[in-house]
Amino acid sequence: MPSQPLPDAALLLAWYDRSRRDLPWRARPGETPDPYRVWLSEIMLQQTTVVAVAPYYSRFLARFPTLDSLAAAPEEEVLKLWAGLGYYARARNLHACARAVAGLGAFPRTLEGLRALPGIGPYTAAAIGAIAFDLPAVPVDGNVERVVARLFALADPLPAAKPLFSAAAARLGAQSAARARPGDFAQALFDLGATLCTPAAPACALCPWRDPCAARRTGEAADLPRKSPRPERPLRYGAHFWLTDGTQVLLRRRPPRGLLGGMTELPGTPWRAEPYAAPEALALAPMSAPWHPAGEVRHGFTHFQLRIALYAARVPHIAAEGFLLPLGELDSAALPGVMRKCVSLARGAA
Repeated sequence: MPSQPLPDAALLLAWYDRSRRDLPWRARPGETPDPYRVWLSEIMLQQTTVVAVAPYYSRFLARFPTLDSLAAAPEEEVLKLWAGLGYYARARNLHACARAVAGLGAFPRTLEGLRALPGIGPYTAAAIGAIAFDLPAVPVDGNVERVVARLFALADPLPAAKPLFSAAAARLGAQSAARARPGDFAQALFDLGATLCTPAAPACALCPWRDPCAARRTGEAADLPRKSPRPERPLRYGAHFWLTDGTQVLLRRRPPRGLLGGMTELPGTPWRAEPYAAPEALALAPMSAPWHPAGEVRHGFTHFQLRIALYAARVPHIAAEGFLLPLGELDSAALPGVMRKCVSLARGAA
């Protein structure tokens, strides 16, 4: 760990008091943070941007204004509101966590208690603990990693260097000014990385920590943090089927666990490493029908890329496993992003 003097936490906090972002889940100055809103926003923000989360957060809060209302809701309704945010295991864990906290009567006020809840790992526990309960913790997300990489000129590549980056962030948070306002200090680090210490063209001239920043002095700021090359994502293939009688469409529910667990989809084949020839795919169709190719859907998941051959047919009567949904209700169905692409392609080809 570099032995250079630490940048003054008080300077960052003074900058934050002047320049803090106005976010829908953030308590205003003088307000006590609501642990429910803090937790909800942190779960939604995992692997997602503030811009993408804001409308989902508002809809969730309108439908589930309290933790108890979320805990009492059916899981299907939670998944339906979540559709489009991706990483659907987060939605299932969100619901399970709400029920667990409702059973406890309140959120735990220790990092250990928070980490014991469904869907809450070390980062999320630190974020909730610091922001909601002023626990002395420094949550380290991508913004904070970028800040500490530049402050201390950490050239070790991520993700292997995450422990080093976390130790650097902990040093920053150990200062007396930071320990006096842990929640504000955590959010100040978030805001610094999001608004000034950005991935490209950092605004070093406006940064409250510009003088002690090692990467600014060496001209390396825009090159840090370094990241190891990502392995190429493997390619998988599947076939799905758009079957309608003109007023309804056939859908089915995915298994409750696993990728897109519990979500609604068009009937289809398993996803595998080799493409399906048309006869092979049609042998797995939900029923005999005048199937015709409707195009190909491409979609990226975290660990693989997917190509779906879409087939469509219209029949007078649908007799197949699954359930029927009126075509007019598709827009509000709990469809994951990849299935919305299929629906859009099928409607466009009709």
